[in-house]
Amino acid sequence: MEGEANGTLHPSCGASEPPYSEEHLQSLDLPGKFLFAILTLMTLIANLVFIEEAVYIYRKIPSSKRSIIIWVNAAAPVIATTSCIGMWIPRSAMFTDFTAAVFFAIVIHKFLLMMIKECGGQKLLLRRFENGRFKISTGPCCCCCLCLPRVRITRRTLFLLKLGTFQFTFFRPVLMFLSIVLWTNGNYTPYNLSPKGAAIWISCFIGVLTILALWPVAIMFQQVRTLLGCKKIIPKFALYQFILILNHLQAAIINILAMQRIIPCAPPLSSSARGAYVTQQLLIMEMFLITLISRVVYRRRYDDLEPPECVAEEAEDNKQSPKIILNGAVSEDGLPRV
Repeated sequence: MEGEANGTLHPSCGASEPPYSEEHLQSLDLPGKFLFAILTLMTLIANLVFIEEAVYIYRKIPSSKRSIIIWVNAAAPVIATTSCIGMWIPRSAMFTDFTAAVFFAIVIHKFLLMMIKECGGQKLLLRRFENGRFKISTGPCCCCCLCLPRVRITRRTLFLLKLGTFQFTFFRPVLMFLSIVLWTNGNYTPYNLSPKGAAIWISCFIGVLTILALWPVAIMFQQVRTLLGCKKIIPKFALYQFILILNHLQAAIINILAMQRIIPCAPPLSSSARGAYVTQQLLIMEMFLITLISRVVYRRRYDDLEPPECVAEEAEDNKQSPKIILNGAVSEDGLPRV
């Protein structure tokens, strides 16, 4: 930083590659080493909390929901782990970011399936909302298009919603593999966003696919949030949104600031490498907190929702059978209970 102020740049500030882990660790002062130890400990605790939660889910949750809920719960500790590896080994940042991105693409699809499962499965969901309609004028794709008509809830529309999230699960790993292939040939650089580079075009395509994948989840949430309020679907959705924003939007903003050198270089880290380093440290702390909150939200064991027919029959019985309290004893149809 002093070199930049004097008009002379340290050689590492113009480096295109991050430093090796040995060089980076040797450059740390005592507070830096202490921060490294704290963040590594937080990652370890997050993984232990997740393992304990996975054991609980495996024992207490029905088998039809186990894997989906475990996948959704694993998002925060996996991102914390990949960020910790990228913090210790700066040159692995591109691969750890790709791993976290691919995993979260799967989590988006799993979260949609979890909402359907919590409604009793696809068949029960169709029976509950047989006369209902999806509100498609919702974010992040069509939140401003209030004139869009509502769509009937059918097997076909459910299939399209699943397809919308599954395409991201399929194409994200394919694009990540293509990026790595181009990187080995020198055609892909994560921080080179010039029109002649491949990174800008792949990033734009991923952005479009991301919006198309988030849209079905938002549509389904708007439909079931009242029904699944007893299962804390709103805080679950909020945690999912926080992970999405912190892992994608926060990282993108910091990377842009680093590329514009608003985040200055700190030898041996260049501006871009330091931006990635800051992102990893923030993600570890944020994912640690989300892991602890997720344990509270998902910990409670929930009973399955009653079938629609049972709810209707119970409501009719309550109307037909008035209850009278006689001397502290409840009687039905005016007859005292013995």
